[in-house]
Amino acid sequence: MSEIDRAPAVSVVIPCYNGGQYLDRVLASLAGQRFRDFETIIVDDGSADAATVEKLASLPASVRVIRQENCGLSGARNTGFRAAKAELVLPLDCDDEIEPSFLATTVSVMRAAPANAGVVFTHIRLSGAAHGELERHFHPFDLLFANGIPSCALIRKSAWSAIGGYDEAMREGYEDWEFFLRMALHGYDGVEIAQPLFVYNMASGGMLLGRSSPAHVRLWRYMRQKHRDAYRLSSILTLWRRTRGRPGKVSLAKGLLALALSKVLPDALYGRLVAARRSRRFMRPTGGAEPKNAVSARS
Repeated sequence: MSEIDRAPAVSVVIPCYNGGQYLDRVLASLAGQRFRDFETIIVDDGSADAATVEKLASLPASVRVIRQENCGLSGARNTGFRAAKAELVLPLDCDDEIEPSFLATTVSVMRAAPANAGVVFTHIRLSGAAHGELERHFHPFDLLFANGIPSCALIRKSAWSAIGGYDEAMREGYEDWEFFLRMALHGYDGVEIAQPLFVYNMASGGMLLGRSSPAHVRLWRYMRQKHRDAYRLSSILTLWRRTRGRPGKVSLAKGLLALALSKVLPDALYGRLVAARRSRRFMRPTGGAEPKNAVSARS
């Protein structure tokens, strides 16, 4: 097999929708990786911005650019996964970055992990509108109520395929949360690396604070309806008993309270409570207390 035909160890998939202004930064982040056996795939999700279109056309041949009509973040990631030559795939949003040791560390851990480990991930360092570090944990019970996994995580392509990829109906956010919940419900596990090697650029008007918070009520309701068996009280209690010895953030009482409030409060009021809680947690000046246990949703 020639060097050209040989599959790389990792495929990095970068969805891009009118995000040309960020591409130099994310590609520089990849250029600085100590682990070099990877390919870079940018999925242009129907960009209409002239500067982005021009930037994509100017990229070196070593970067594969796949163009498609706008399908949303889930659709762009699924396109990238399908095109990936490697068994290990890293989704990386175009406005985020990874530390130089990210690939070397996550690939090494994944290679040593058991076959049911579908994902390897790190803790998060926040930049932009918020600062600090976020601990991340793969906890099946927590995933019923909050997303404990960053969107940027090393994923086995076989696991992505087995659970049906990202849900392309989820265009407002939480698609990564639902994906990892589905992974847990299918019996896959995740491996945590307790180092902040993923740099999440948070914008005050971005997905987490700008769009996902107001949409939280209907997005979480959609997830509960899609996985209604997992959200039955008996299933919740069974999963809590089975996983309570693992590191996690959501207590049984908090989870059940959140579920109850989502059902009894008017949608608008519950959505405002979620948005206010996130704003207090994230929108702090530099040097403030480190935020913990945040729901991480990005689109």
